[in-house]
Amino acid sequence: MSVFDDRKDRLFREMAKDEVDVLVLYGNAWQNDYLRYATDFGILEGEAIAIVDEGGVTLYLDSALEADRAQVECAGIEVVHAPDLTGAVDKALNRFNNRRIAAAPARLIPRKIAARAKDLNLGDSTPFLDRLLMGKIASEIDAIRRAVEVADEGYAVFREAARPGRADYELIAETEAFFRAKGVDDNFQIIGVGGREVRGMAPPSGKRLKQGDMVTTELTPCVEGYYAQICRTLVVGEPNGQQLEAFAMYRGAMEAGIAAVRDGVTAADIARAENEVFRKHGYGDFVTDEYTRVRGHGVGLFADTKPHILEDVTTRIDTGMTLIVHPNTYHPVVGYLVLGDVVVVTDQGCEVLTKTPRELFGVPA
Repeated sequence: MSVFDDRKDRLFREMAKDEVDVLVLYGNAWQNDYLRYATDFGILEGEAIAIVDEGGVTLYLDSALEADRAQVECAGIEVVHAPDLTGAVDKALNRFNNRRIAAAPARLIPRKIAARAKDLNLGDSTPFLDRLLMGKIASEIDAIRRAVEVADEGYAVFREAARPGRADYELIAETEAFFRAKGVDDNFQIIGVGGREVRGMAPPSGKRLKQGDMVTTELTPCVEGYYAQICRTLVVGEPNGQQLEAFAMYRGAMEAGIAAVRDGVTAADIARAENEVFRKHGYGDFVTDEYTRVRGHGVGLFADTKPHILEDVTTRIDTGMTLIVHPNTYHPVVGYLVLGDVVVVTDQGCEVLTKTPRELFGVPA
């Protein structure tokens, strides 16, 4: 059986357990994980809604091109081209009178459908789907392992591409070409080049590498629908003392976070373990939202999925979750610095999947 077959069987079992008769799942090119869980379709443009019941899955797409592609890629799923997506789904839901219907993600369900919540007996299944998305079954973890392997290989290509005088988009292009040659159909990647003036990462802007620059990146390739991420920093030339000192703090923070990961803790516990290292060194201000976003997050059918690793997120961490722990933030002396590894949560701790060394790499200048 494929990972999708495993996932679909699990979905129907959990629907029965939760007494959900019908699921309504929304997706677009950015927020696709809820939809993909039930359809295995990676939408690229437009919008889509899937209706899941005991009879199977029906996928409604407002793009004719996407509908044509889904017809080819989605075996065993009924595909409907619906230029009036909301109207078509709204009409289809009328046949489920007196059934328990639930929708996810609730915040994205079209208003016309959400407004009929009482009429349709429509509930919010976002927490239900979040639980399935966060807690992976064995075949899902195997897919993420393969994605991590490709991410490690991709970072080696990125390092080899980093040389003085090259533009940041050239590094991106070589890495992307490698991923595509490996069968990766999507990759979220951002980059930062420079020193103290660099306060984050972004798409490439044409900045050229020069000696002494730190070059940061997140690579997030997708394998069989599952994303894995690696975060690393390199220096053009030999790292200087300030850069090495800063990096040692980040490595300590990441390792403290990884050491905190185990079944039964919360996302807040992991974030706090990372942040305390910065506070101990007098850099507590730089773990606030003024300088950074999260201290890690889930990985899976979305590049940046729940749970977000923050001190105010009380989501329980369970065996089978897959996370990236990354204390990425601005450093006032050397600039923005990143470091992150993917882990699988176990009963006793976690298994680190990322194999790239936790080094501040230097490349020839």
